[in-house]
Amino acid sequence: MPSVDLAQASIVVGVSGGIAAYKGVELVRSIRKLGMQVRVIMTSNATRFVGPITFEALSGNPVCLNLFEGSDRASIQHIEWARSADAVVVAPATANVIGKLACGIADDALSTFLLAVSSPVLICPSMNSQMYLNPAVQQNIENLRRFGYRIVEPESGELACGTSGPGRLPEPEDILDELVAVLTSKDFSGKRILISAGPTREHFDPVRFISNPSSGKMGYALAVAAHHRGADVLLVTGPTHLAPPRAVQTIGVNSAAQMAEAVFNHAGQADIVIMTAAVSDYRPEVQADQKMKKGPDDLTLRLVKNPDILRTLGERKSPGQLLIGFAAETEQLRAHATQKLREKNLDMIVGNLVGRTDSGFAADTNQVSLFYPTGNVETMPLMEKQKLAHHLLDRIAGLPTMT
Repeated sequence: MPSVDLAQASIVVGVSGGIAAYKGVELVRSIRKLGMQVRVIMTSNATRFVGPITFEALSGNPVCLNLFEGSDRASIQHIEWARSADAVVVAPATANVIGKLACGIADDALSTFLLAVSSPVLICPSMNSQMYLNPAVQQNIENLRRFGYRIVEPESGELACGTSGPGRLPEPEDILDELVAVLTSKDFSGKRILISAGPTREHFDPVRFISNPSSGKMGYALAVAAHHRGADVLLVTGPTHLAPPRAVQTIGVNSAAQMAEAVFNHAGQADIVIMTAAVSDYRPEVQADQKMKKGPDDLTLRLVKNPDILRTLGERKSPGQLLIGFAAETEQLRAHATQKLREKNLDMIVGNLVGRTDSGFAADTNQVSLFYPTGNVETMPLMEKQKLAHHLLDRIAGLPTMT
């Protein structure tokens, strides 16, 4: 779980004078969405790209521009902010700011503040490719890394100056992901976790298939949360519209047979296996090579059973390995979930009733009940899937083989 309550966390965002300063606006907005308090320190050059009033409106706090003007006891506020900050993000971090920090220079509000900070600091370099690749800049970045600063590597691509190469500031959601990881305890460090997610598709011709409405959001949220908590995560995912989680190894599959192959190939090396995927129970017996043309009014498809991945995992489960299943039901949740828990040799099963617009397939929220081999049942309130992911990991951490 987070080592700092995100809803109570205090973050300082430093914005320096680069064209990517506009991304700082969305970053502050995203941090605030998680309930964190945000304060912004800007260099004078940064104000040429984005006005301070924008950051004041989004953060709800005055922006610090220099040490000797303004309210909030400006001459010492950098010390107060440094003392109270749970983490700091400098985005964008120009070559100038990086160089000053690496050399211990404090000649404005941002550089002076950074030297007083003892909490984690994320440095997000952003500049022209040739500037970024300059040996002096690279040496300064390496020095910061050696000093304990966390460097969020820039992306490669087309830059505002018209060139193409490394130096582009990562997207705000990627920076936010790094920030949350810094604020999260690493209680799953050293654990290898395999997670399946999304639907499978069973084609009966090249353009048509049998599937289900699973979006993959719950599995992806678990993969991100487990990565934040220090686990080595492998995500096996059916087709979804979600971007692969940053820094999580991902294997994309299409059919149940492909998912079975990927999961069986890697499950033996996992300490924990969490099967959130909605795997099709059946597949067409015959898959046509070409598109099936419209014919008679009636069409019969013969279906055959797919491999039962979860049951096989339960049969193969090694001593000390944890196996967690999911059960999406339309009725008799307790009866169906407990039967599945027993028959498939699971350590916990997460069950929910589908059909509600605010829970289950495709929704951003979920309401689940947890069933244990002891017979205990825990029903959790409706919550965001990202938050639920951490609650589920908390429960997994409390299972007998983990404790």
